[in-house]
Amino acid sequence: MSDVLNRLADLLEERKSADPQSSYVAKLYAKGVDSILKKIGEEAAETIIAAKDGDAEKIIYETADLWFHSLIMLANAGLHPQDVLDELARREGLSGLVEKAQRKD
Repeated sequence: MSDVLNRLADLLEERKSADPQSSYVAKLYAKGVDSILKKIGEEAAETIIAAKDGDAEKIIYETADLWFHSLIMLANAGLHPQDVLDELARREGLSGLVEKAQRKD
């Protein structure tokens, strides 16, 4: 896994116990899951707009924001980025149609 993802995961875990007045992430945790999910929605919309506009720099910036807030959501749920990477590895080489058919939902 990327060293950046590991470092971010560690930092986000630390911020769970930080003072919300001193940390943006701690403030999001304190506001609860609805606020975290709202930020993901906002960042997803901004990423879509950047992609539609075709501005590579904005696409990268907004995708970074989306991933960052998604990492906060994972940490809030007691999950680690490696859990997602493991799922992607499980899917590797599978047809999307086959993978979807194998889902339990």
